[in-house]
Amino acid sequence: MSGFEKQRLGRLREVMTGHLERGTISGMVTALSRHGEVQIEALGSTAFGSGTVMAPDSIFRISSMTKPVTAVAAMILLEECRLRLDEPVDGFLPELADRRVLRRIDAQIDDTVPARRPITLRDLLTFTLGYGMVFAEPGTWPIQAAIEEQLGPDGPPQPAGRLVEGGPDEWLARLAALPLIHQPGEGWMYNIGSDVVGVLIERVAGQPFAAFLKERIFDPLGMVDTGFFVPEAAAGRFTTSYGTDPETGVATVYDPPVGGQWNRPPAFCSGAGGLVSTIDDYLAFARMLHNGGRLGAERILSRPAVELMTTDHLTAAQKAAASWVPGGFDDHGWGFGVSVQTRRTDLGSVGTYGWAGGMGTSWATDPREDLIGILLTQGLWSSPQPPPVCLDFWTCAYQAFDD
Repeated sequence: MSGFEKQRLGRLREVMTGHLERGTISGMVTALSRHGEVQIEALGSTAFGSGTVMAPDSIFRISSMTKPVTAVAAMILLEECRLRLDEPVDGFLPELADRRVLRRIDAQIDDTVPARRPITLRDLLTFTLGYGMVFAEPGTWPIQAAIEEQLGPDGPPQPAGRLVEGGPDEWLARLAALPLIHQPGEGWMYNIGSDVVGVLIERVAGQPFAAFLKERIFDPLGMVDTGFFVPEAAAGRFTTSYGTDPETGVATVYDPPVGGQWNRPPAFCSGAGGLVSTIDDYLAFARMLHNGGRLGAERILSRPAVELMTTDHLTAAQKAAASWVPGGFDDHGWGFGVSVQTRRTDLGSVGTYGWAGGMGTSWATDPREDLIGILLTQGLWSSPQPPPVCLDFWTCAYQAFDD
């Protein structure tokens, strides 16, 4: 059985080319894998006005597609019994012991009560630890100003940000200066849990987070271009990252491929959004998960560990208390570092898992359909909702089936 119908794959190319012609993005690389058939295509250029053609080995900032990688690293330590899901993380992260919790989301930051229990690894992986992004207009609540003062403003990753000299210990100390926004385990809040997991892995493993990922995930899977910065020898393959001017709608450079924020090792390697990668590298990672933790002769995780990671762990109460876009959990849940589809409201099957990156990337695996899809572009999302190019990619992926 073949995976895709040739003529309908042409429709994917036609629709994606249309986005390039309209100038919303300058280039992209896509990958589809199904029933042993793999289709990889590079379109456009690495920058607007550039003569450098996009190629399959072009390097992208994958931002939040870092989160599943961080979760896999934690699961490795879990399987080695160096971490346990429901034990407090205080022993490795004493900064997070004896937490205080805001009395209410609108309270002053010193209006707190004691945490009812410690934070666990499960809380970190499911984003229910009590820290995270606050999805409200700036200045709505006092905690927002406190978060910005300690950690910087919400937004795209900034690996060369103002904490560049501090490293993971300073980052965690700054986080610990803030009260929890809700009691551990009571609600879902995006992003920060993965950064805490990165610090935890570093301390448990006794080696830098980046070194652990390279040794235990990237090298075994042949992910040669994945890391927290782009070395000088590979800078010619690095794409330009773009945002959009809110007044004019014109694309503006967020990060250049040379002299930018990913051109040197960061002091703090963000487990939430710091990685760069290529289509081949991330496809290897996705195939490993789809194959139950193994790729070729290399086993990274057991099948049960992958199944645990890609299961929705959120209760109805946690979803109801989530700080997220309205309706964000109507048909999805959250596993360990991945979103999980819980109700069929589009072409994807129940059980589809994956995540996207706000700097222009998307990945999902649909086990029922034996489908892996990856889209890598350079355009920052202007909201948590997927942009048209992402929606069209997934529509075209499913319509190209040959069965």
